[in-house]
Amino acid sequence: MSQRKMLHFSTGALLLLLLWFGGLVLGEISGDFSQCLDFFYNKTPPRGIKTAGYQPICQRYKNQYHFASLYHRQHRAPLYSAYILSPADGKRPKTSWMYEPQLAFSRASSEMKHFQTPVDQNVIESQAVLHDYMNSSYTKGHLNPSMHQKTKEDREATFTLTNIVPQRAGSNSGPWSGLENEVLTEFKTFCNGSMYVITGVIPYNSEPRWINNRVSVPEYMWSAYCCPSYKSNLPKSVKPFFPTYAAVGRNDRNSGEEIVPVNVKAKASVRGYDVRRMSLETLEGILTQRLAMPISLFHGQCQ
Repeated sequence: MSQRKMLHFSTGALLLLLLWFGGLVLGEISGDFSQCLDFFYNKTPPRGIKTAGYQPICQRYKNQYHFASLYHRQHRAPLYSAYILSPADGKRPKTSWMYEPQLAFSRASSEMKHFQTPVDQNVIESQAVLHDYMNSSYTKGHLNPSMHQKTKEDREATFTLTNIVPQRAGSNSGPWSGLENEVLTEFKTFCNGSMYVITGVIPYNSEPRWINNRVSVPEYMWSAYCCPSYKSNLPKSVKPFFPTYAAVGRNDRNSGEEIVPVNVKAKASVRGYDVRRMSLETLEGILTQRLAMPISLFHGQCQ
């Protein structure tokens, strides 16, 4: 074989190898949720959301997908996380917090990783880090709560800051925790099949709020579920909760009451962090108005 032909062959082979291995190490940060559509009802993510600035993340841990998040790079916080509810078979795990390598390095591993000290500057610039929450007066609020996940690995996977937003303790351990427990009860008692849950946030409408001048603080939390298969003999009081239901919770005691009224009779520690239950249509109307996007959360309204 001539030297020219050998050179041509070697160059072509090298290009093929680069393309092949490049595809393997590129990771799974992409423009869609194609690798984790199972976490959405009818394999269809919410529609109507303008994708500019948002990054879909298929949350991968220990070589397995566990849920999906739509992450806002500038806000360094997710707009929502989507998951299939499966009651925990154990306790809340004692695990260290993790981050998303692909947000920092385009060719990084697709696996979430535990934070190391010192934290790489590229990680700091690309997403929230633990230091952002220190002395912030906010807790780390799970959008996909660990106790809505069955296995130990499922629960550990929720401890990534790409699934976390700054949440007031009065909300996180108060009315919002009560909502999460109610959804669990409704699933166990009345839902025959899978329950698809999407939980997200509403940023402030006027002036943005931040912790550490880096991470966006939501004014409200919201959650909606879709249970397409449920018991046929639902009690009359429960029928409005199926196949879909939703809620919005206050994350700011000083917010107006046009979306969520305040229960003045609530305990002082949780007063102003009320949660309002509502239909899916009502929630979508609120999101459409506040986010200026015609949002539809579940394909065909979960019918």
